[in-house]
Amino acid sequence: MSSAKDALQQVEHALNEVLLGKPEPVRLALACLLANGHLLIEDVPGVGKTTLAHALARAMNLEYQRVQFTSDLLPGDVLGVSIFEQASGQFRFHPGPIFTQVLLADEINRAPPKTQSALLEAMEERQASVEGATRELPVPFFVIATQNPEEQVGTHPLPESQLDRFLMRIQLGYPDAGAERALLERSGPAPAAAPVAESHPTPPRLVAPHQLREWQDRVAEVHAGAEVLDYLQGLISASRDRARFAHGLSPRAGLGLLRAARAYAFLEGRDYTTPDDIAHVLPAVAGHRVRAREPEAPERTVARLMECVPTP
Repeated sequence: MSSAKDALQQVEHALNEVLLGKPEPVRLALACLLANGHLLIEDVPGVGKTTLAHALARAMNLEYQRVQFTSDLLPGDVLGVSIFEQASGQFRFHPGPIFTQVLLADEINRAPPKTQSALLEAMEERQASVEGATRELPVPFFVIATQNPEEQVGTHPLPESQLDRFLMRIQLGYPDAGAERALLERSGPAPAAAPVAESHPTPPRLVAPHQLREWQDRVAEVHAGAEVLDYLQGLISASRDRARFAHGLSPRAGLGLLRAARAYAFLEGRDYTTPDDIAHVLPAVAGHRVRAREPEAPERTVARLMECVPTP
């Protein structure tokens, strides 16, 4: 366990060198990957959402593809299409960008629902059905989607079925004064052909893909005792109280919450979970699933849920 903890600390350090002043979102993103889930990053443009996705894929040494979701994007642009080749007289399938290990679905809520739904099967079953054939996706398969706030022009709200495919939803927010000053001081003139801002250093490739798969298997074996399961069941039950909440946690959400807590414990170098692990990941896992009866910020809804079930 100590060797895994040391290696993951190196990854965290490298990511925090890229995304300054955001250690908790970085840790949650890494926990989401270890839990074999998918990550939704919701925030205004320009705070580092794409930077985090690219840096995480590189540090974990994973294949990476980026799709810019727009209003005219079609499902075939994501999944791939078959093209007739005159030389052979046959159709040949050309895989889309979804056939990768880390897929960045950038500004996912700018695409219409038909294109958003192209991801549903892939995110749940790790396979894609295209033109009557089902094709397995690479292992691991990790979707990082970014979305702009719904009040911005040209966005389409994600339906609940799509939101539920994301194990976690996080926000980065603006950097504090110290982190922003460091960001400004390390920026310099970028080459004319630079595809990204040169103020973000490129992290080294620190992990072999087989190591990540091994860690994901070990995360699933992290022990969850009776006290943890009692606390988790208490939160699930409280979220389904229709007098307080309009929508509660589903069984799939409860399993996801346990997986996320196990991954968080693994990052801490432990082979057992605690109720505090549940509490740490609860806002990211439950914030986009639990709905209050009256409109309010997701953070407030999760806080009220936690008030219903005190941490042991």
